[in-house]
Parts: sequence; C-alpha cells; structure tokens
Amino acid sequence: MATAVATALSGLLVARPRVLLNATGVLLHTNLGRAPLAVEAVAAMVAAAGSCELEFMVESGQRGSRMAWLRPLLQALLGAEDVHVVNNGAAALLLACTTLGRPGGVVLSRGQMVEIGDGFRVAEMAGAGGVPVVAVGSTNRTHVGDYAAALDGGAAAILWVHLSNFSQAGFVAQPELATLAGLARERGVPLLADLGSGSLGGLPGDEPTVQAYLAAGADLVCFSGDKLLGGPQAGLVAGRGELVARCRRHPLARALRPDKTTIAALHATAAVHARGEARTLPLYAMIAATLPELRARAEAIVDALAWPRSCVRDSEATVGGGSLPGDVIASVAIAVPGRRPERAAAQLRLGSPAVVGRVHAGALLLDLRSLPPDSDAGLIAALRGLA
Repeated sequence: MATAVATALSGLLVARPRVLLNATGVLLHTNLGRAPLAVEAVAAMVAAAGSCELEFMVESGQRGSRMAWLRPLLQALLGAEDVHVVNNGAAALLLACTTLGRPGGVVLSRGQMVEIGDGFRVAEMAGAGGVPVVAVGSTNRTHVGDYAAALDGGAAAILWVHLSNFSQAGFVAQPELATLAGLARERGVPLLADLGSGSLGGLPGDEPTVQAYLAAGADLVCFSGDKLLGGPQAGLVAGRGELVARCRRHPLARALRPDKTTIAALHATAAVHARGEARTLPLYAMIAATLPELRARAEAIVDALAWPRSCVRDSEATVGGGSLPGDVIASVAIAVPGRRPERAAAQLRLGSPAVVGRVHAGALLLDLRSLPPDSDAGLIAALRGLA
C-alpha cells in the first residue's frame, strides 16, 4: 500500500499534459489537444511566458490593452469592423448572447440545437448568462415566419448555428443566412452566427468561412481559434463595431479574457494567415499531404521495423473537431502485427512516447495523416518496444 501511495503521489509531480503521438487519423482530436500549433505560435508563447508588453505601451509608458496589436490584424484578416477575443468558442457565444439577447432572448431554430462534445448543448450555453433562448420551428423544418413570429413576441436577437458536427438530408428546410439578415435589418435586431469551426478558406469541402458569414449579413460571427484557424484555444467575436464594443464592455468579457500566451499564439497564427502562408500550418500540412508521401513514410517505417509491407494499409482520416461532418480524407495507416490489438494499443498508450491509434476491423491502425513526419522516429522507437 505504501508503494502504491508513493507512486500515485509521485505521478502528481510529473508535468502534464505529456506529449503523445496522434495516430488516430483525426486531425483535430478534441481529447488530444485539437490543432497542433505552428512553430511561430510556439515561439510566441515561449517569448510571452515571462514579463512582456501585455498591457503596457513601451512608447508612452502608459497602460494599454492586451488586444492593441491583435485587434487590427484580425480586423484586416477577417474584413470585420471589430474583433474581440475570449478564452474559447463557447465563451464567445455566451458573451454575444448575454450582451445582445436582452430583454426578450435570442431566437434559435430547433433544427440548429446542436450538441457538442461532452454533452454540452449550444442552446444551453447561449442561455447560460440568463438570456432566454426562444426555440422556433421543428427539428427538420424552420421558416422565416417562425423567426418573425418570435420577434413579434419580443425576442431581441436571432441566433444562427452552423451544423458543424452533423448534417441533415431529406424533408428539411432552413432560411438562408442572408434571408435572416434581411429580417434582422427590417426588425432592427442583431443577427448572431455561431460558425464554430473558424474556417478562413483554403480547405477541402464546403465548410463556410467567417468572411462569407459576414458578407451574408451576420452582424456578429462567433468561432473558435483552435479548429480550422489552426491556432490556440480561443474564441473570437467578429463583426459590427458597435456590437463588438458592447460585448467588450460587458462584465463577462473580463471573466472570459484569454491569457498572455494565448494572445501571443493567436497573433502569430493570424500573422501566418495574413501573409498567405496558411499552408505551412501543421493542420493544413496534414490535410495537404499526398497519398504517395504517406505511403512512402509508412513503407519506410515498416522497413525499419522489419515488418512486412502488407502492414501498410489504405485508411480514411477525418478533420474532426466538429468540422466538415461526414467528410473523409483518403489516408495510409500501419497495421500493427499481432492478434491482440487492444493489448498493443494499451501498451503504446503507456509507452514513451505515448502513441494513440485506433482499433478497427480486428487490427490496431496507426494513421499517418494525423502524425507529422518529424514524429516518425519516435513512432519507430515506440513500436520497437512492443512485446
């Protein structure tokens, strides 16, 4: 018992979370930290870790804003009048709805009442600040008249939620965002759009972009920084200057503000996008990797282990993170030899470096699309340690 207690207590002193190799084939794996950061973002976080000019203007010697350098960059990148940053995407939604949904609440289609990870639901998060959420329409069909009737009943804003982690087909109907923008202007209420993914374009599939939502007439767009933007965990509220300013001055904005390292990493990531170099971000590089490149890596790994080339298998990867639902990307995986894939999976998870794959069709598959090439040596070392 003494040994067990000592081991448990010693484990608390190990720096966490530890590094692991994501060989699941899910590029934005929520449980594994979502987007891997660019080298520029990592360097910026390290530089900001000590004393830094977070809220201090070195030119004047006066107190400043932690958003002084980030805001204009994001405004230019997104084509938005103003931008505010909080600590995650859910916080951005909470802040926008709490600030702009009083007194009558926000109107939300029943067909857009999305549940995200860990059982949390968008409608509950939107109303967590005490603003009523007025449900309209049905699960599969909602019409402009449903929104208009809710506004007639006193609702103060319209909330549009992107179906980021599922899709509907069949007998379905939902007004276009531009149509709702017209209704919102007619009634003098704000149109809030929760995009979630934060795509700025340049990716496969038809994921909508922040810029497209703003162009379609959304007054505010809320989205995450750690999904398709490829940056750190953060939430952004972009859109009309007057509405963003109201959000910025709400007391919740202070409670939800990001720390200095997040600001630094987000600024560095936004700068990569602004320079037109998004393809260098780890997420984009994973998506762009060709099948011949992945197959060559897989063959080199199995050759180094003296495993048969038959261990190299076709696979399917996915972006994940609640983005591009149903879309898959052709990939290449290594099937670990052996008849006990669950045992091998557990051994790899507990190794150093830890490796996380997926068990499918009776085999442990290690998908290389979610694993950067500079991790191949670590993967080989981990696989050599299998009993």
